[in-house]
Amino acid sequence: MGGGSLKLNLIPRERRFYALFSQQGALVSETLTELKDSLSSGKSRHSRLRELEHACDDVTHEIYNLTNRTFTTPMEQGDILLLAHALDDVVDLAEEVSDKIDLYEIASITDPAKQFGECLAKAGIELAKAVNKLEDFSDLDPVLQEIHRLENEGDSITRYALQRLFESNQRTAVEVIKWKDLYSLLESTLDECESAAEIIETVAIKSS
Repeated sequence: MGGGSLKLNLIPRERRFYALFSQQGALVSETLTELKDSLSSGKSRHSRLRELEHACDDVTHEIYNLTNRTFTTPMEQGDILLLAHALDDVVDLAEEVSDKIDLYEIASITDPAKQFGECLAKAGIELAKAVNKLEDFSDLDPVLQEIHRLENEGDSITRYALQRLFESNQRTAVEVIKWKDLYSLLESTLDECESAAEIIETVAIKSS
């Protein structure tokens, strides 16, 4: 048994959910920061992102199992499962971006992709903050508003990126297809951050 699991077993079952969500939030933030660093440097970090994706899968399954074993949960079971799934999806999508960059043999990262990386890393930090406020929801609104602002910023980056992509005469049709897919994945990753934030907001409203 790992040290982390032993520590969790010493925590009352209801509070164990908060500890697991805190772990998941930290993994989301680290994953998005790794992706940002990879995009800004142009160097692959896919092996590390794959490790983080597996670690997040483990925490997600632990949340699922704990939910099934717990009669009285600190929030509605459906909300617990939705939030765990949304956070896991953020990490899955970020790992897929990194995988596709390697698969497509992208030689040079575009400026809009680098901007998206910065946006995602900031969203990851805010999402980790939001997850850590699940127990008392203190000062939650500014955090959720910032995630929403970042998602809107991501929409603007996507529009600009696609406009530049289709106007360029220096890219082959294959390159256009590759980058269109990557921009779509980056946007989906940020959209999923907002989806997770909306679930947290719903939980907060129900608890008020």
